[in-house]
This record gives sequence, C-alpha cells and structure tokens, in this order.
Amino acid sequence: MGLANAALNSFLLVYAALFPIVNPLSGAPVFLMMTRHLSPGVRHKLAAGVALNGFVLLLGSLLVGSHLLEFFGITLPVVRVAGGLVVSVMGWQLLNQRGDPTAEERQSAAPPPQHEPPPDPFYPLTMPLTVGPGSMTVAITLGSQRPQAAESLGDLAVIGGGALTGLAAIAVTIYVCYRFADNIEAILGRAGTNVLVRLSAFILLCIGIEIIWAGVSSLAATLKI
Repeated sequence: MGLANAALNSFLLVYAALFPIVNPLSGAPVFLMMTRHLSPGVRHKLAAGVALNGFVLLLGSLLVGSHLLEFFGITLPVVRVAGGLVVSVMGWQLLNQRGDPTAEERQSAAPPPQHEPPPDPFYPLTMPLTVGPGSMTVAITLGSQRPQAAESLGDLAVIGGGALTGLAAIAVTIYVCYRFADNIEAILGRAGTNVLVRLSAFILLCIGIEIIWAGVSSLAATLKI
C-alpha cells in the first residue's frame, strides 16, 4: 500500500509540477493561430506530433538531464537560476503584450498561403511554445530527486512508472488542448482567451521567480561565510 501511494504521489508530483509551466490551455490559442490555414486533419496530426515531441523532451530531461549537467560540470542550482530567468522573461513579455494588435501586426502575423507546407511540429510548436526551458528545468529537477520509498529495483520501477504516467498524462493534455483549440477559442471568446493568456503569463512569471529563488537559495547554502 505504501509503494502504491508512493507511485501515486510520483504521478501527481510530475503532473502538478509540469502542468502550470507547460500550460497547454494558454498555448492552444497560439497553436491555432499558427495552424489556422491548415486543414483540420493536418492540424490534428500536428497536435499529435507536438504531444509526442513534448513527451520525448520531458522524458529525456527527467531521465538523463541531471547526468548531462554533471558531464558538463553544470550544477542544478545554476540551471534553476538560468531557467527561472528565461521563464520570468517569457512571462513578463507575455504579460505586457498588447491585447489588440494593429492592422500591420495582423498582416505580418497572417498565416502563410495554402500552398506552403505545414510548420515543423518540433520548432517552434513543441519548443519553445509548448516545452520550454522552464519545463525542462523542472523535469531535470524531478529526475534528480531519488525516491525515498524505493528500497529495491522493483520499487524504483513502480515509482518510476508513476512518473512516466504523469508525463504521458501531460502529453495527452497537450494533444487534447491543441486538438480542440478551435473549440476552446469558440467557448472562451476573444475576451476570455485574452484573460486566460494574461493569467497564464502571471502564473508563468511567478513560477520563474520561484525557480530562481530555489536556485539562489541552493547556491547561498553552499557559501562558506
């Protein structure tokens, strides 16, 4: 029972930690804007591709991210500070973005003609739109924490399975939000979408500052005064 609870906690920890940063609800209107000129079938395939790419990126960060940092001699607190700065800047820019673009901005942001190929599902739809440095930093942080409830290899596999299920749930959420992005926009309307984007930007800014604070606190603890 204790191991099952540990696996459930691992699932909830991964999903709850990554969902506010990945935030597919706020990314759905942007995804729709960039793919509006495509047919629904192509857009749905792109949504599946973005979800799959996001899952692979987060899984790689969770499993080997900390080992790569160790190989290059980069400490996790430094990654937290750097990633938190990037996330904070993104949140601040999105928070101060004008809600009503000018006519020139609308024209420059217009989708490409019908004959142009669909955008790459990896860049920029997956990274940095969906899975950015903040999400990868959180995944690396989660992967660097050894489960305390794991007493054997089998226990570690069960708890790791909970974390893997959490990543899969994030990928499914991304797919659902992007797959039904047009429905979400229709339900929320322009004003509701703008409110959702602003609220998400503020949450993103707070998350970035929290990541920075965690990194600075860890660095300060290593100082010998």
